[in-house]
Amino acid sequence: MRKITMQEVERHNTPDDCWVVINGKVYDLSVFQKEHPGGSPIITNNAGKDVSNLFNDVHPEDIVERLLTPEACVGVVDMDTVDPAIHVVAGKEKALPRSQQQSSAPAESEVPQDRQWQKPPIEAMLNTFDFESVASRTMTEEGWGYYSSGGDDEITLRENHTAFQRIWLKPRILVNVKNIDLTTSILGVKSSLPLYLSATALGKLADEEGELAISRAAASSEVIYMLPTLSSFSLDEMLGVRQPGQVQFGQLYVNSQRGRTEEYVKRLEDGGVKAIFVTVDAPQLGRREKDMRNKFTKSTDVQKGDDVKRSEGVARAISEFIDPSLCWDDITWLKGITTLPIILKGVGCGLDTVLAYQMGCDGVVLSNHGGRQLDTARSAIEILPEAIAALDEHDSNWRSRFEVFIDGGIRRGSDVFKAIALGATAVGIGRPVLYSLAAYGQAGVERMCSLFKDELTMVMRLMGTPTIADISEDHVLYSNLMTHVPAQARDHLQLDTYEPLRPVSRI
Repeated sequence: MRKITMQEVERHNTPDDCWVVINGKVYDLSVFQKEHPGGSPIITNNAGKDVSNLFNDVHPEDIVERLLTPEACVGVVDMDTVDPAIHVVAGKEKALPRSQQQSSAPAESEVPQDRQWQKPPIEAMLNTFDFESVASRTMTEEGWGYYSSGGDDEITLRENHTAFQRIWLKPRILVNVKNIDLTTSILGVKSSLPLYLSATALGKLADEEGELAISRAAASSEVIYMLPTLSSFSLDEMLGVRQPGQVQFGQLYVNSQRGRTEEYVKRLEDGGVKAIFVTVDAPQLGRREKDMRNKFTKSTDVQKGDDVKRSEGVARAISEFIDPSLCWDDITWLKGITTLPIILKGVGCGLDTVLAYQMGCDGVVLSNHGGRQLDTARSAIEILPEAIAALDEHDSNWRSRFEVFIDGGIRRGSDVFKAIALGATAVGIGRPVLYSLAAYGQAGVERMCSLFKDELTMVMRLMGTPTIADISEDHVLYSNLMTHVPAQARDHLQLDTYEPLRPVSRI
């Protein structure tokens, strides 16, 4: 492979004659830039440059081989011709954490020492909201905007958590609760508690180890991790860090090019994934305005799609390949390409829950996509009693072949308890994973899981339920669950860490 000087690379700096350097190799992207899943400008704006850092921030290592033909690589850069003063950072400077970005506020050096913000020790994290508070100070502006944003006015985003506060507990006394057993079975797999780590995109926006750190934390915490389709690491890399005996589920966005979906499903099967969670609530992504204002300029590992509008934020940039024509008829096709259990992720009513059961699915996740899609859609915990009642009416024996999960807004052990009491097999958590990862890396995720275990142990002991099987509908009062008029006291822990919509300031 021939050596190419950096000066020659710099001459190929137009959309129709576009070379870039990625990890020491020179690529001609003059044709590919038009097909880039993240949009053409992210490539053409950096034509003639070394984009390694920009590329490595969010891409898995194998994306070049998967998307480019061998002919696209025209040589290797001659490192003797690279000026470190110019090319020390590839393409653009890396974004600093939010706590280090310039603003109109005084510089930290100008603030008295006793008033400078310092990250607290991990032992000071007493609940999931503590991690969110730290993450808001340590993440980049664009990363925070992507993770924390909800759809439109973010009413559903807030409702996901506040709905749990309309459920009250009925504790029983004089039950032997010396020993509390949190273990349960999720789709036939043992878990240390009725909770799994749900698929969330772009883990590297939180920590450079991203999904790999989450998977390792899940293993050490003995909980299940759902591998995301829109990952920062390749599927092989995420499968590669699986520990002996660890179980991983796989999340699936169905591609409009069905052959790509079939290939991905086969890779999940061959990789030992135990179930496929098909996201069904995103035929079009919601307007996540906080994210859109950031006008995200990075790209990520996604399945191939059309050009996208970079000005509309991370979500729009990574989702163009998702097939909006996916419908009930495709469930038969999905069942025909895999023997793995199929769970529909993003179900929003009892009727669709029963349809999923009738179509032969193995379960559903009641979810509104973390409040990121249709604003004022109901919370999963509110939908849960409706879904259970609909299944009971359709077939009283459904529990032997079908499981119901929920996600969205789970922040306390009591939230997990309430979901189990109302009929859920387990709950999924997303943002708490990302915030704990952003705050303290893998150790943060492990700490967060241990807090859920500690809180659920306390609640089960005080409720008189020594095992998960002892938790029932008799332990909760939920007649006000469908009443959406605020009736609870101000939730300081949630609201004081929640960042309301406001224009993103750029210097």
